[in-house]
Parts: sequence; C-alpha cells; structure tokens
Amino acid sequence: MLGATVFTVVSMLSRDFLKLVGIVSIIVLPVIYFFMQKWLQNFAYQMEISWWMLILPVMLVWFMALVTISFQTIKTALMNPVKSLKSE
Repeated sequence: MLGATVFTVVSMLSRDFLKLVGIVSIIVLPVIYFFMQKWLQNFAYQMEISWWMLILPVMLVWFMALVTISFQTIKTALMNPVKSLKSE
C-alpha cells in the first residue's frame, strides 16, 4: 500500500468490513423473521410482519457501520507513521 491515497485505503477497508456486515445480515434476517413469528403467535391480537420492518433496521446498521468504519479508516489513513513509530 505504498503511495495509496486516503480514498483507496478507505474504500478497501470499508469494502471488507461491509462484506462481513452483509453476510451477517443475510444469515440473521431469516432467523429474526422465524423467531418474531413464533413470539407474535402468543398474543391475542395478531400483527403481520412486513418486509420493511426487517429491512429498515438492517439498513440502519449498514449506515452506522459505514460511518464508523469510514471515520476510523480516514483517521488511520491520515496519521503520520513516523510519529507513531517515534513514540514507541
């Protein structure tokens, strides 16, 4: 990564972390749907779960992950490695 720009570093690291968030989202969505259906069967008043009720929280998690990862990656990419090695 010698000579890499900040945008290149941010995009590489963000892509890797967002892949993990995507894999977890794909695994968790059916599990959440199953357990929510089981839990809601015990109530007297039934309510159907719409697809947006599951997608909206996933999109929120993706947004929070992207902001957090980008912020930390930009902070790391802009750091001067000489100063960090000098202080050790």
